[in-house]
Amino acid sequence: MKERAVDDDNDPLRPRPTEDSRGFFMLPQAPAESGYYTYGKLYGQPAKGAYQYPHPLMMSCILRVALEWQAVDERRIGIGDISLPDGKKTPDHGGHKTGLDVDVRPLRKDGLEQAVTWHDPQYDQEATRRLIDLFRALSPVKFIIFNDPRIPFVGRAARHDNHFHVTLLG
Repeated sequence: MKERAVDDDNDPLRPRPTEDSRGFFMLPQAPAESGYYTYGKLYGQPAKGAYQYPHPLMMSCILRVALEWQAVDERRIGIGDISLPDGKKTPDHGGHKTGLDVDVRPLRKDGLEQAVTWHDPQYDQEATRRLIDLFRALSPVKFIIFNDPRIPFVGRAARHDNHFHVTLLG
C-alpha cells in the first residue's frame, strides 16, 4: 500500500494549538521585523510551527538573541526544531522534548534564508561564530553542538553540519 503524503487533512499534529498542555506557546511563525525566520520539516513536509514549542526560558532566549542580532546584522537568523506540542516523542530527534533545545542555521554570506553547511563557500563562519557567542552571552547555555572545527567551545555530533544545536540549562 502506498503511503499517503502528510497534509492538513491527515497531519497527526493538527490542529496546532497556540499553547500546549505544558503551558508552552508556539514561537510566532512570521513576525514582522523580528530578526528571525522559522524553518523545519515534519514527516517530510513543512512543519508549520509543529516543532516550535519552547520552554519560556528558550522563548526568551530566542527573542532576545534575535533582537540583539537584528541590531548588528540585517540577516535574519533561522530557527528550526525546538519541541513538539506537549513534549511528544519526535520522529527524527532523540531530544527536543523539553523545549530547552533549539536548532539554528549558520549564516550565509549571500543572506539567503536557506540551509548551508560549514564547508560551503556561502557559509559565513565569522557571523556564525558571533551568533553562537550571542547565545552564550544572553542565555544559560548548557552546551552547543556544531561541526565547524574552527568554532571554539562547541561539541561535534553527526548530522550537525548544516545547523548548530543549543541546549539551555533549565
